[in-house]
Amino acid sequence: MNTRSIYKLLLALAGASALVALVLFIIGNPQLAGPFLIAFFVLLAIGFRGYQSLRGFSFTAVIFASVTVAMYYPTNFQEVNGYDLKNLFTPLLQLIMFGMGTAIGIKDFLGVVKMPRGVLVGVLCQFSIMPFVGFTIAHTLGVAPEIAAGIILIGSSPSGLASNVMAYLAKANLALSITLTAIATLLAPLITPNMMGWLAGEFVEVDVLGMMWSMVRIVIIPVFAGVAFNHFFSGKFKWLDEAMPYVSMFGIAYIITIITAAGRDNLLEVGVILILAGIFHNIAGYFLGYWGARLFRMPEQDCRTVALEVGMQNGGLASALANEMGKVATVGLAPAIFGPVMNITGSTLATYWRGKPLPEEEKGQEKEVVPVEHDKATT
Repeated sequence: MNTRSIYKLLLALAGASALVALVLFIIGNPQLAGPFLIAFFVLLAIGFRGYQSLRGFSFTAVIFASVTVAMYYPTNFQEVNGYDLKNLFTPLLQLIMFGMGTAIGIKDFLGVVKMPRGVLVGVLCQFSIMPFVGFTIAHTLGVAPEIAAGIILIGSSPSGLASNVMAYLAKANLALSITLTAIATLLAPLITPNMMGWLAGEFVEVDVLGMMWSMVRIVIIPVFAGVAFNHFFSGKFKWLDEAMPYVSMFGIAYIITIITAAGRDNLLEVGVILILAGIFHNIAGYFLGYWGARLFRMPEQDCRTVALEVGMQNGGLASALANEMGKVATVGLAPAIFGPVMNITGSTLATYWRGKPLPEEEKGQEKEVVPVEHDKATT
């Protein structure tokens, strides 16, 4: 059996597992469906790896597997021998931020000089559009105050590395995407807490200065440590470069699993609402980010970049901040749900744009056609 056949078999087994789970739900045994749902997402994640067009959805399937495990077996992900597993949030995210620093490097911060308009427009759209979209959704839904505050928190957070991956897939301006992520991340300790104090203060008590210090510890120090490491030791630790993406994926999956386990009862009440809110949140970000960039007469490639940077937030950072507030089971729910949702919507949009030629590509195709027609005419 060749490799492609193995991936096809795994996807077939995933489909069979989903079918069994569905039947168990229909006949009234949802608890028994748990292992089959978990198997469905795990097999799907592995099976997707065998297809280039589906590989981007593999991590999303892993996240859904993590959420399903936590929903069915929450007590296994709350504490171990008296140790609260939420205590690992901050060091894990610091490690992820360090990895971001090693990936972006000093040259990406210098992108501000090379692309000042793109960076200015992107950052302006990022921190003006999404906090207010989150605020509007939070007021419209009428959910519990702390859950509403979580929606504003994810909207007030900067973009993450996932947006860079989507920008690459969408044929967007990858250099601008990386620079925007870096700049937004560094500005977040100043902007995010103040946005939370202003927009979410009516829902929960927000210690603005305390949140600023938390973000300095979680974001600024690790990122600059990573940038320094990349500058002085670039290329000398290739195993670290290869390992960091997997560490980041594990860290995000772990954080979402623990949050889901802690907030399971609340999720059973508002989970569907938060999923729909997450979809609307992302779509609004993509739409307003894209047309905001068009308003400033930016090229198509840059417009795609800004759209993805605005629509996709750093869910892991928002989750860690909710944990620092001591409200991970409520404020942390929206970041935990919106994370997987934005991976799905972002992958879908990136795939659509990948199949849609940029204006300069269309012009290039036209130029290639003209000489051929001319030759035929003269012949």
